[in-house]
Amino acid sequence: MLVLVSYDVSTTSAAGRRRLGKISRACTGYGVRVQYSVFECEVDPSQWEQLKTKLIRIIQPAEDSLRFYFMGSNWKGNVEHHGRQKSPDMHGLLSL
Repeated sequence: MLVLVSYDVSTTSAAGRRRLGKISRACTGYGVRVQYSVFECEVDPSQWEQLKTKLIRIIQPAEDSLRFYFMGSNWKGNVEHHGRQKSPDMHGLLSL
């Protein structure tokens, strides 16, 4: 299934900047960055639970925001992209 992960982390403190880096690194292990704070992650249910648990443990709910958009397994016809960055090949090698 494809899950779009979007986050907004308060970076007014050093702890917030560290959380931002941790969230980015956690998402990189599961998907491809498509915007500064947006990742497309193609995961199976087990991987999804692992990623979601990691991210929820990292954020500070009073300061940060985390959103998940579920595109499902039949997502290919539901994603349209225009502009500079090429759409990632979700079945090829993920670049870092």
